[in-house]
Amino acid sequence: MAAVSSLLGLGKTMEKKLHTVGIHSAEDLKEIGSKQAVARLNELYPNTCVVILYHLEAAIQGVEMKQLSAACKAELKAFFQQI
Repeated sequence: MAAVSSLLGLGKTMEKKLHTVGIHSAEDLKEIGSKQAVARLNELYPNTCVVILYHLEAAIQGVEMKQLSAACKAELKAFFQQI
């Protein structure tokens, strides 16, 4: 079970926040998905922003955030606006 931050390039602060919502490994994050992860984060941390969603999705896909397609970002943004 790999640490979230080491495998996905996330910082220690984000890793701690993910732990508080029950995501303890990179495998957990990949299984749950970026949308559900951000929905959980948003419940505890109301200042969660759409950029975190982009970052988590990019980490899951193994790319840099700027490499996410416009369509992917639009879908993620639409989801974020509904939570």
